[in-house]
Amino acid sequence: MTLQSPSLQALAAPEGVCYGCGCSHPSGLHLQSHWDTDGIHLLCRHAPDETFTGWPGLVYGGLLAMLVDCHSNWTAMAYHYRAEGREAGSLPRIDCVTGQLGLTYLKPTPMGVELLLKARVEGEVGRKSRVICEVWAGDVLTVLADSVFVRVDTEKLKLKAHQQG
Repeated sequence: MTLQSPSLQALAAPEGVCYGCGCSHPSGLHLQSHWDTDGIHLLCRHAPDETFTGWPGLVYGGLLAMLVDCHSNWTAMAYHYRAEGREAGSLPRIDCVTGQLGLTYLKPTPMGVELLLKARVEGEVGRKSRVICEVWAGDVLTVLADSVFVRVDTEKLKLKAHQQG
């Protein structure tokens, strides 16, 4: 992972307003995903602050779900760009949304430890792509996620969502 290079979020969606990964959210977490040097995984580092305490001394499970959701979604989009032989940020833009989010909390995740999220697409990159994401607290695997992300046209999705009554 090259932290000096711009993140996928900065390259492909600098105007993003997602609380977790949006570059332009005024008080969001501004997660940043980068390709690992292995060319298979995307990595993201995050140090939760005390705002996200669940039980005393432990990270709130809902935050872990959000971290996995955002990072896994960017993993799916990065794989789509790569499958098309394009750089992140090239047009037309590629967007995915969460189709299914599945987390298994293996061990408590301690506060005060930088978390490493490590994700990859499992199987084919298609309209629906399966993403496996691990959350590591130091050398301890605390969360394993198996989720599905769906490639969409966000403008059509937004219109459809607002037409429902």
